[in-house]
Amino acid sequence: MTSETNGSEQLRRSIDLLWGDGGRPSRGPKPSLTLPTIVEAAITVADRDGIAALSMRRVAAELGVGAMSLYRYVPGKAELLALMLDKVSGPNEAAERVAGEGWRTVLEAVARGSYRLYLDHRWLLHINWTRPVMGPNSLAGLELVVGALDRLGLSDQERMAVVITLDGFVAGYARQYVQYYSAAEESGVSEEEFWGQHYPVLVRAMESGKYPAMAALDENAFDMGWEETFEFGLQRMLDGLAVLFESRASGAVS
Repeated sequence: MTSETNGSEQLRRSIDLLWGDGGRPSRGPKPSLTLPTIVEAAITVADRDGIAALSMRRVAAELGVGAMSLYRYVPGKAELLALMLDKVSGPNEAAERVAGEGWRTVLEAVARGSYRLYLDHRWLLHINWTRPVMGPNSLAGLELVVGALDRLGLSDQERMAVVITLDGFVAGYARQYVQYYSAAEESGVSEEEFWGQHYPVLVRAMESGKYPAMAALDENAFDMGWEETFEFGLQRMLDGLAVLFESRASGAVS
């Protein structure tokens, strides 16, 4: 079997599982597991040990069963990953509560929920999620955002561009956050040692006159917290969208 054929078959099986009857085995003894239980266990493994550690064997061990037991429900790791992505990508509770309110309220809730999602499930930042297998949850999440952008004078392409732009901001910021707090462990160099070694060089650089804008910064210029910085970026992006929406509402040319 070629990789192309194998990929096509994995896609077909993933779609069947996402939109089918829940993966209950059609033959054999009364099942001791359920597909949702297996997916939850897989997410637990990925959250705790990272996506590289995910395997059918590890998930089976998490559930206290033999690996072969899982194959009665899900054919393999690729299909399991598709189920995991759909499980975590549905609308967050805050966004569901404000559905039907103004576009800004909905997008704020979606962005904050997505940010927390990436931090709670950091393995999402290490997989190619540009072409997910669409399931009921992920489609419901997309429906909520697209619906919030209705009647704003946007073309359908522009509405999808807003969705992609919002997620790009959130994912990019979450990645920076995770990488920042992983740097000391990955490099073996503490935060204090890192800046301690830089300090004498940076002082000389600032005193050289070659970097006047940087030298003029206040000492607390880098002290804004991660949450504050996230909110600053989110609000400025939404401010920009508001200008576009207002221009469409007034009939102005964007």
